[in-house]
Amino acid sequence: MSIASTRKTMMKYFDAEHGDVSMMADDIVFTMMTTGEETVGPEAVLQMLTHFYHTAFDARAEARNLIFSEDRAVYEGHFIGKHIGEFAGIPATNKSINMPFTVVYDLENEQLKRARIYFEMSALMSQLSGSPN
Repeated sequence: MSIASTRKTMMKYFDAEHGDVSMMADDIVFTMMTTGEETVGPEAVLQMLTHFYHTAFDARAEARNLIFSEDRAVYEGHFIGKHIGEFAGIPATNKSINMPFTVVYDLENEQLKRARIYFEMSALMSQLSGSPN
């Protein structure tokens, strides 16, 4: 893949705001690096992202840095929103959250093949509970 095709695929994915699986490989794997939890397959990934962005939270990703290479992309940004539904056993608090996170994407044949999500879960839980980080 060229850098231009990586950028095109990733921008299509980002612009869809986690609502389109067309640019995902059939065997895509999203890994939450803090827990090792893996989500496999486009529909499962879409369900996981929908839960995170629209069910547990009313949130959006705000990019700070985007880096593209021939077969990889790096997204550094903030997860910003409000806790509106049950998450990790915590009922909705309506608290605002703002968490930095990074995702490293691997691409193959102009499709997302793998994503490694680096997200400080303990810091998020602190924001939800109101205790200091």
